[in-house]
Amino acid sequence: MSQTPLLTPLLKATNIHKSFRRGSETIPVLKGIDFELNEGEMVAITGASGAGKSTLLHVLGTLEKPDAGDLHFGPTSQNVLNFSERGLAEYRNRVLGFVFQFHYLLPEFTALENVMMPGIIGDKRQTKQLESQAKELLEFVGLGHRMSHRPSELSGGEQQRVAIARAVILRPQVLLADEATGNLDTKNSEMILDLLVSLNRATRISVVLVTHDGGVAHKMHRTLRMRDGLFVS
Repeated sequence: MSQTPLLTPLLKATNIHKSFRRGSETIPVLKGIDFELNEGEMVAITGASGAGKSTLLHVLGTLEKPDAGDLHFGPTSQNVLNFSERGLAEYRNRVLGFVFQFHYLLPEFTALENVMMPGIIGDKRQTKQLESQAKELLEFVGLGHRMSHRPSELSGGEQQRVAIARAVILRPQVLLADEATGNLDTKNSEMILDLLVSLNRATRISVVLVTHDGGVAHKMHRTLRMRDGLFVS
């Protein structure tokens, strides 16, 4: 396990409730969750399928709006749930990076182009600067020799490493990873975990890793377990 960072609060969720409708039935998924992430911290959230892990991650990433609760960010403790839709989009683009179980790479573009894509869409920085940063990241994740390859020419582990590089190209403060190793074998899972730890040490990016496999959580600073929409001891 990595050395625990100094406790400087970065992201705080309070009393988060979330339900979904299924026909005439209301299904409660999150039942009053409190969660705090510190600057530079790596936290794993584990639990069985259906425990509410991914829903919580989506709420933390403002991809889902909770039915009740608050989500505060940064030293000014802004409640980001009060932001406009445009403000939320800017917040996600500036502060958050996302990695999912499926890499969602664009098949017609090379690894380098895929990593550059968030900057091309949202950052408007000079293309040469963006390309230079993307190349550095691909070198960092061990794919300097695969920059010109398209996703179909990469292994599953390589594709996920490209996805991680893409997620951090705009230098977010928080990386949210939803079952990022779920489709990988043990060797590639360990490689992805080592990569996340290396990124954390190099950039102090905070990481929230959601997984149903408690075995992948051993390199995080903290592990929280969910059951039936709540954290359990």
